Amino acid sequence: MSTEVEKKEYGAGNIQVLEGLEAVRKRPAMYIGDVGVKGLHHLVYEVVDNSIDEALAGHCNNIWVAINEDNSITVKDDGRGIPTDIHPKEKKSALEVVMTVLHAGGKFDKDTYKVSGGLHGVGVSCVNALSEDLKAEVHRNGKVFVQEYSKGIPKYDVKEVGETQLRGTTVHFKPDASIFITTEYNFETLSARMRELSFLNKGIRLFIEDRREKDDEGNYLSHEFHSENGLVGFVEYLDDTRENLLNEPIYIEGEKDGVPVEVAIQYNTSYSENVHSYVNNINTIEGGTHISGFRRALTRVLKSYADKSGLLTKLKFDISGDDFREGLTAVVSVKVAEPQFEGQTKTKLGNSEVSGAVEGCLSKALNIFLEENPKSAKGIISKVVLAAQARNAARKAREMVQRKGVLSGSGLPGKLADCSSKDPEQSEIFLVEGDSAGGTAKQGRDRHFQAILPLRGKILNVEKAMEHKIYENEEIKNIFTALGVSMGTEEDDKALNIEKLRYHKIVIMTDADVDGSHITTLILTFFFRYMKVLVEHGYIYIAAPPLYLVKKGAQKEYCWDDNDRDRVIEKLANGGKKDGIHVQRYKGLGEMNADQLWETTLSPSTRTLRQVTIESAAEADYVFSMLMGDDVPPRREFIESHAKYANIDI
Repeated sequence: MSTEVEKKEYGAGNIQVLEGLEAVRKRPAMYIGDVGVKGLHHLVYEVVDNSIDEALAGHCNNIWVAINEDNSITVKDDGRGIPTDIHPKEKKSALEVVMTVLHAGGKFDKDTYKVSGGLHGVGVSCVNALSEDLKAEVHRNGKVFVQEYSKGIPKYDVKEVGETQLRGTTVHFKPDASIFITTEYNFETLSARMRELSFLNKGIRLFIEDRREKDDEGNYLSHEFHSENGLVGFVEYLDDTRENLLNEPIYIEGEKDGVPVEVAIQYNTSYSENVHSYVNNINTIEGGTHISGFRRALTRVLKSYADKSGLLTKLKFDISGDDFREGLTAVVSVKVAEPQFEGQTKTKLGNSEVSGAVEGCLSKALNIFLEENPKSAKGIISKVVLAAQARNAARKAREMVQRKGVLSGSGLPGKLADCSSKDPEQSEIFLVEGDSAGGTAKQGRDRHFQAILPLRGKILNVEKAMEHKIYENEEIKNIFTALGVSMGTEEDDKALNIEKLRYHKIVIMTDADVDGSHITTLILTFFFRYMKVLVEHGYIYIAAPPLYLVKKGAQKEYCWDDNDRDRVIEKLANGGKKDGIHVQRYKGLGEMNADQLWETTLSPSTRTLRQVTIESAAEADYVFSMLMGDDVPPRREFIESHAKYANIDI
């Protein structure tokens, strides 16, 4: 991105200060979202975003991330290095200002960075405030500068400690265990974000390694991400396990009204729409004006082409915008100088000018593509016609499900053991595998706020089914009617209406074995594809029933995995013989009595529930299509590398 910006000197005067840092440690969730796993990983993203901003400005090519043995993090880049000269207003080193003052940074100076990612500039100072220790090392102008901090407070002034041929910034930090619920990093979660950033910023190399773990050859677990074709590569990655309709993705790059726009589009034989959007590298999971512009352009251009070519003459009903997006995988990325974010999670773009910019760029380029590629254009329109016919059948099936619910009085499935509470916030429903486990759960539950819905066998794999088949499936119909939700609004035929949702905790409870995991994945795929808004609101959970009961005399402990079991056996043996220790392995929930199920899995005071969240919608999209699709090799590789169970039949 060559602009006159690059010709100007990047120094302390470019660092603008907006306000102080006092509140971050008192109310961390306001700044990083939460103090759980998500917030913990967000610290890394904030530091990496600073390096990405250097790359966007054309000054950085490589970024290195390491999870150290003690769960501290090191992020290093080969950018210009944070300025270290004295800040004109603050009268201290610009490095110290950036690291200790909220809303301080070059990204607020349009002459330094045209656009930037990150949490609106709270960035690295927030990371510093929420770290036990942080060390910043800058290689700049042939010299090495260092400053260390404890909980955001400098231990000493910025000092020069040597000379260097290198340039760049290294930040090493350890999250404060007194603030975060957990301080253990997940390598795959961080890797997914690095992969995403490599696609969104073509040409940049990102390296990540996990220094807590070595392979059989003594090497650290590591990945290198680099993409020369950017969003095209992103779409190819997402569609890796799907059957594509186009030889290669349609790629559109342009700029309108000062907004750079990048779009990559592919159609496949699946039945779901997967559009992922980004603003300045931030995943806008709630969409916004850029997605509105994308959808308008796609519908208008394809409809116009289909009308002109006479491909819609046999359809007996109107075509809808949804039909143009079935089987669509797309990535929309825009760069906005001053993004305005809305929505609960601040991930919905509100800038009105961006809608027209995306619509203008896409309309022009897509028209040219369709005219120059008539065979591909016909393939897309044929897919749209099939989608319209399927949507019509699905609407009738949906209406049947919803009408049946109304006509039968309560509209609730016969197998549902409902709770007496009518307050959704207090109520929870357990989707339980099988009638046997369902019977035990009904006996063990608290009837006031816990409902039980037994599901028979494995529900339909929605990844490979046409939509109308889904609404004809008995178990899925039962889930819809039990939850009280309906599909279809005036604006969106596939939107889920959750105003009448009857439970704000929907818990998937299956056996702790391979079959149970498969059923859980089938149900999660259904929620992700057809009730995604429930996942985004944090309503979906997975129960964690124990795998073992270890007893010795009157002493007993439940164990959730083999390591847990071995630890308890050693504890009960107390250095002596293991005689008299009895280990019971639960093959299923039905083997527990009602009291045991309550004590381990149902009781809010003793159970463990895992909340299902979407940290990366693109990564979730890839994993679900890979696990539940037709392509076996990637599924085998994934299961072998993530398996908890031996001898899995793939």
